[in-house]
Parts: sequence; C-alpha cells; structure tokens
Amino acid sequence: MFKERIASHTRRTNGLLLGLGLATAAMAAPAQALEQAWKTDAVFEQPESIAYDASSGYLYVSNVAGDPDDANGQGFISRMTLDGDVETLNWAAGLNAPKGIDIVGDRLYAADIDHLVEIDLQSGDIIARHEGTDSVFLNDVAAAPDGAVYVSDMMTDAIYRLHDGEFTRWLDDSDLQGPNGVLVENGHLIVGSWGDIVDGFETDTVGHLKRVTIETGDVESLGDGREVGHLDGVQPDGHGNYLVTDWMNGNLLRVQPDGEYETILNLGQGLADHLVLQDQGLVILPQMMDGVVHAYRLD
Repeated sequence: MFKERIASHTRRTNGLLLGLGLATAAMAAPAQALEQAWKTDAVFEQPESIAYDASSGYLYVSNVAGDPDDANGQGFISRMTLDGDVETLNWAAGLNAPKGIDIVGDRLYAADIDHLVEIDLQSGDIIARHEGTDSVFLNDVAAAPDGAVYVSDMMTDAIYRLHDGEFTRWLDDSDLQGPNGVLVENGHLIVGSWGDIVDGFETDTVGHLKRVTIETGDVESLGDGREVGHLDGVQPDGHGNYLVTDWMNGNLLRVQPDGEYETILNLGQGLADHLVLQDQGLVILPQMMDGVVHAYRLD
C-alpha cells in the first residue's frame, strides 16, 4: 500500500534528509504556532488536494484511496463546507487515485494518473476523461484566467495543458525536476518540484520552486535554486511570497521570491496540496496519512 511504499522511501532517504537538514538549518526557522480554525474527523481516504467553488461556497477534496498509481476505480471526491463539515463524503466516484483538483466555471478537473477527468459541479457526474499522451503520474492541476488547465506529470518532467478542448503535452524539460504543485500567476507557472527522481519516489536531490514563463516555456529556479524539500502544494500568501507544503517532512513553508524560506507549521508526513483562501484568511491543508483536513487562520 501507499504508506508502506512511502515508509520504504523514507528509510532509503534518511541519510539524504539528515544531511539536507544540517545544511539548511540556518535557512529554515522553527515551526510557529498558527491558530487552528477547525479540523475534520479522520473520514477521508488519503486526501490529497483541495479546491473551492466561490459560487456555491463548497470545498472539494480529492481522495486517492489506494496506491497513487493504482487504477482501481476506488478514488473519489468529497464535498464539504467552509466550516469543516463534510456534506457529502463520496460526491463523485469511479476515479483512479485522484490527486490535484481545480475548478473552471461549472467544471471540476482532477488529475487521475494518466487522465485529466472533467466533472460536472452540479451533479458530480464525470463528463469527460482527457488522456495524456505518454503521461505516467499526473499530479497537480491549476487553472489559468483564460480557462486553460495546466497539469504536472511528476515522473516525466512534463506539464500538460487542456486548452480549447485539446489535452496536450505542453512542456518537456528535465529542469522541472519532478514537478508536483503548480500555480498560475501573472503569466507564469510557479512549480513545486519533488526533486531529481531516481527510483519510485526516491530522489538524488530534493526540490525547490521553479518559475515557467507560459509564453516561452522557459524554466528557471526561484532564487538561487537551493534545496528546500519534497514539495507538493504551492499557493500565494497574499504578500508576495508562497505557502508551500513539504510532503515528506510535513512542513508548511513560507518561501520568498529570492528562495529564502521558513517553516511556519508542521503536521507530519503526508501534508499535501493545500489551498489558501485569502478573503477568509484561511489555509486549508489535507493530511494524507491521517485522513484529516485541517484549517488554520493566517496572520
């Protein structure tokens, strides 16, 4: 199962992470206390990503429900309120290890191993399955203002794009270094990299934030490219920085545009693709290994 695979990966990388921790101790500040707004019961099955529909006020949560690359049809999407009440646990079903999700208009899009699944927000019905040519591990999803949907493929150093009904392999670049989280911002994609993957989830080096210019596809490191962690979700903090999750270490990080970072919260291994709601002053965090969703108040 997924927990066993990650545990094995953790054992293999303990030495690497220890060395990284010693090398970057001066850059990562101790965890600070944020005020918790709410916490759900452990009702989810590996919650991985959160999306918010402002028109209805609902939050949506993807549930992997098995190995992250297992096309078992057991994955599902949950619907809950902004107060943390789970309104419908199994709102949309029949998915294959769904991970990143985002919303465009009346559609929710979910990364589903090698497909991007399109779901009707009113009914929860699957409308379309967009197959990614040569995709292996589609991970996070980010919508652009023009309605395009960008999807990372962590295992092939690629970004896919759904645009005008066509789902294509938009960018191939080894400099992406295991792209996980994606955020569309001012004509760029901000990408959280997992690191240089060598075997399964094992890495030679851990990741940092990247910036991709959408117009040209050029990839650059944010700041000086220093190693930060096995990065997952990427969200703006509303003050020019980014709130980023480190899945392996369970940290919520604040990363500055120059690459400097600090740890502001730790919830344990499995902290995944979170959501920042600036209007509500909330950061909402899925904890995969515990089956829980947390909400904390932002300063």
